[in-house]
Amino acid sequence: MNSATTPAGDTRAAAEHNSDHAVRSDTIARPVNAWFHQNARDLPWRRSGFSAWGTLVSEFMLQQTPVNRVIPMLERWLIRWPTPAALAAEPPSEAVRAWATLGYPRRALWLHAAAVEITERHGGTIPDDVDALLALTGIGDYTARAVAAFAYGHRHPVVDTNTRRVMARAVGGQGEPSPPSRTRDLAAMEALLPDDRGEAAAFNAGIMELGAVVCTAKSPRCDACPIRNACAWRRAGYPVYDGPRKAVQKKYEGSDRQVRGLIMAELRSTHRPVTDAELASVWPDAAQRDRALAGLVVDGLAVPAAHGGYTLPT
Repeated sequence: MNSATTPAGDTRAAAEHNSDHAVRSDTIARPVNAWFHQNARDLPWRRSGFSAWGTLVSEFMLQQTPVNRVIPMLERWLIRWPTPAALAAEPPSEAVRAWATLGYPRRALWLHAAAVEITERHGGTIPDDVDALLALTGIGDYTARAVAAFAYGHRHPVVDTNTRRVMARAVGGQGEPSPPSRTRDLAAMEALLPDDRGEAAAFNAGIMELGAVVCTAKSPRCDACPIRNACAWRRAGYPVYDGPRKAVQKKYEGSDRQVRGLIMAELRSTHRPVTDAELASVWPDAAQRDRALAGLVVDGLAVPAAHGGYTLPT
């Protein structure tokens, strides 16, 4: 998430959340943590001894990608590159190639660049400080706080889409969250966060889990929710959300994103330059194909070869 100017409403909301901290933390965090300890899914990054590097890699992979697709890729990735230094020692093309079909392959480039920076600046150790993490390539506010909280147990509010939905319903009484606001969202989560570091880390994970498997966007299972009796949305009779919404992403089929993916698949399939003729076969619309290819070049994912054709970045 990017920093944003704080509107007056955000300041008032933050003050209201902070003034109600004791009540909200007790009535929401405690039952969420109790539920989480009993019902948390067995995910690799939640297991004892999972490395800070593994946590960082998982956070990169989980951006806009479902958990079930990330787990096998994460396990293969950490076998091949168990440390940042191991990844930094290879060219970025190998990171992009190994990213395969996870989507948004710029994440692979950013992760490789971050591994180089961690190796050179921090001796191969993932920093535990939010500001130091934010200084790494590809790491935004959410990822920096998630690594500091989940890998090192520091007390930071961590807010993702699932967290925002639970807070919007349980605290705000609305069916959907308003568009993201860094200041408002972090203040709202800070107001709920237990003071104890261990309980705070559990609550960050627990409220995300609750939003992922119970308080879901389309079919919430309210009868199974551990905070159903404290939920403002339930008490209000589940009113329909009528506020501002995020822009809806365009369909994937036929989009430039699909064409970019087909071009990337062609580039990953070989270690030699892919010719213009080979690229022409991946999509019939030449104008759209050229536009997608030009975007990949700008993003550093496709590199013109010296004697024609294109390769992955080396």
